[in-house]
Amino acid sequence: MKKLKITLVKSPIGYKYDQKDTVKRLGLRKLNSTVIKDDVPQIRGMIRKVRHLVKVEEIEE
Repeated sequence: MKKLKITLVKSPIGYKYDQKDTVKRLGLRKLNSTVIKDDVPQIRGMIRKVRHLVKVEEIEE
């Protein structure tokens, strides 16, 4: 199964609450923090919402 490596590259400060909440629910706390998530439609939707704040890489496992 594919995995996604998600890195927070821009601070959510100054953006709407729902975008801040989405970043938090992805598990990203600090700038340049990274999480690895399964490549599922729910996670893709969350990434799409905050695509201007994160960097995404696909990794194979």
